[in-house]
Amino acid sequence: MPNVLVRDVEDVVLEKLKTRATRGGRSLQSEVQMILKEAAERAEPLSELETARKIRNSLAVKEQSDSTELSREDRRR
Repeated sequence: MPNVLVRDVEDVVLEKLKTRATRGGRSLQSEVQMILKEAAERAEPLSELETARKIRNSLAVKEQSDSTELSREDRRR
């Protein structure tokens, strides 16, 4: 597996990472690997199809009204 070297990490950032790793019961290396993996997975933009499906699914949950009567009323005006 390839290695990654990060230079010039601020002392404050390094201490926060160490604290976070300790709280999670992980090594610093494991913590950084987990953070990088999560960031890489979130960074993938949705395709147009995935975006359309996400919108469709969010709309399917809500009951939509029938706009036929509203359109007819507008035409009569």
